[in-house]
Amino acid sequence: MSRATRWINIVAVTIPFIGVLAAIGLLWDSAVTWFDLAMLVGLYLISAFGITIGYHRLLTHGAVQAKPWVRYMFVIAGSTAIEGPALIWAADHRKHHAHTDQEGDPHSPHVGGGEGLRGLWHAHVGWLWSTEIERGWPRKHTPDLLRDKGLVRISKAFPVIAILTLLVPFLAGYAYYGTFTGGLQTYVWAGLVKVFMIHHVTWSINSICHFSGYRRFDVDDHSRNNPVLAILSLGESWHHNHHAFPRSASHGMRWYEVDLSALVIKAFVKVGLMSKPVYISREKQDAALIGARKAQRSAVAAD
Repeated sequence: MSRATRWINIVAVTIPFIGVLAAIGLLWDSAVTWFDLAMLVGLYLISAFGITIGYHRLLTHGAVQAKPWVRYMFVIAGSTAIEGPALIWAADHRKHHAHTDQEGDPHSPHVGGGEGLRGLWHAHVGWLWSTEIERGWPRKHTPDLLRDKGLVRISKAFPVIAILTLLVPFLAGYAYYGTFTGGLQTYVWAGLVKVFMIHHVTWSINSICHFSGYRRFDVDDHSRNNPVLAILSLGESWHHNHHAFPRSASHGMRWYEVDLSALVIKAFVKVGLMSKPVYISREKQDAALIGARKAQRSAVAAD
């Protein structure tokens, strides 16, 4: 990783944290309104669905197809999470699936950073300034995406989108309150706090969901389903299910595993803006259960 990239990542992690400290100060002074909170929630959902549906399920795994303008809309929304250009994000995630919890996994709590808390730190945020990012990752891991010229242009426009992402809350606050300080107040809540929240929810999937939670499928990694993060992550924390069936458009495999991203996908499919969602039959799920696989192997050994 180049020194410039490392410092960019450090700044991207540090500034939202400073924003959270500023928000605590604003709370102490009661400097928050329903407008600020509405902006925070609204922009969080736009960015988060952009990551979970656009970056992740559409681009990385092809779990569902979408009309080009819908695809681009979700990718632009994902760019507002300020987690990096779409092509780099997708390449990194495909590399994660190719080497899950083994050497070569960019962000595992079990390799690359030690075990225990050190491993969690590495998987959560430490990898952002320690992992050797190869320039050829997109060519190696996402050659199919590179053929989409519109997607390439959006990915290259990431710095501009990131700047606009932080400018919009300030302008909205300035228009609503009519003062510079009002604009700064909304910027802190709907800009910096929003980015801080979505960053750490995403990173928690990399760290906590490979460390704490429950398992049901026979997969050769440490992925876990973590219900605590389900709502904030919009369904991404059913991470063990996802590693068992990466192409599934729904990460929730049981009625109680709420997956808000899957519900949005179903709505878009229903109105004809998305198509061909991949769903895993209960029969296929049952065949992949830990006990079922063990029974199959025992039966084969007995024969």
